Amino acid sequence: MSFFKKFFNKDKQEDLDKGLEKTKENFFSKMTKAVAGKSTVDVEVLDNLEEILISSDVGLDTTVKIIERIEARVARDKYVNTSELNEILRDEIVQLLAENNTQDVNDFMPETDKKPYVLLVVGVNGVGKTTTIGKLAYQLQKGGKKVVLGAADTFRAAAVDQLKIWSERVGCDFYSKGMYTDPAAVAYETTQYAINNNCDVAIIDTAGRLHNKVGLMNELTKIKKSADKKLPGSPHDVLLVLDASTGQNAVEQCTKFSEATEVTCLALTKLDGTAKGGVAIGISDQFKIPIKYIGVGEEIDKLQIFNKRAFVDSLFKGS
Repeated sequence: MSFFKKFFNKDKQEDLDKGLEKTKENFFSKMTKAVAGKSTVDVEVLDNLEEILISSDVGLDTTVKIIERIEARVARDKYVNTSELNEILRDEIVQLLAENNTQDVNDFMPETDKKPYVLLVVGVNGVGKTTTIGKLAYQLQKGGKKVVLGAADTFRAAAVDQLKIWSERVGCDFYSKGMYTDPAAVAYETTQYAINNNCDVAIIDTAGRLHNKVGLMNELTKIKKSADKKLPGSPHDVLLVLDASTGQNAVEQCTKFSEATEVTCLALTKLDGTAKGGVAIGISDQFKIPIKYIGVGEEIDKLQIFNKRAFVDSLFKGS
């Protein structure tokens, strides 16, 4: 049995297919119209395809790159019919994702000898950051890992309470110093708690305010230094959570957070509620940051590891 079939069981594949339904409907209804009456991939078809990719929130720069690659293949192969276009487009998107550090893995827990593995989670309010943390903790606990959630978003009572509720729902540990305390101190003490209590993973939530870049940078830098002071080298990853339904606004958020801190991986939420799933391709290409997790439903088990092959195959299924 191949790795792909072994990891992507029927239920996960169905969740992914369902989660991408709106994106597929939007994309392929336009594709059908673009090639109607055409037998070969000509300039008009490519112009239409460019417009479709941009309207699907793939992004201008990434769209141009994809179109140029298809043009090169058309020129090389001399004659490419429209029935082959979907397959060529699928191949180019998979290759693009492979070039941009997105690797297919089969475990929510990264391959690391670090214990505890410290994950700092950033993102603006409303993108599903705390929910993603809870769902990730659920998957890690399910995989036999001991997890502690650290409430370093100390500016909103709802944020601390919500994270505590998630810890209780998941059955993992929780650490908080309460409201209006120093987020950096929470990061330090959560890391210390993880060490003292033999936790495998410490996930630290942060404030979701997208204020000025300098303020954001100073705050995140202080939090990172605090964790590193307790456990050199931590946090081991900085996960940026983005709402896929916001399309190009998610790109803007990625720009600002990447300028403020070293984002090492991404989570895209709410793919099931949007026709803008193409933003996953554009963000991966533009920032060269691997997509690690995707949200394809509201239920606790609907957070998936991002698998580029499964994603693209699902996107083109039925085309």
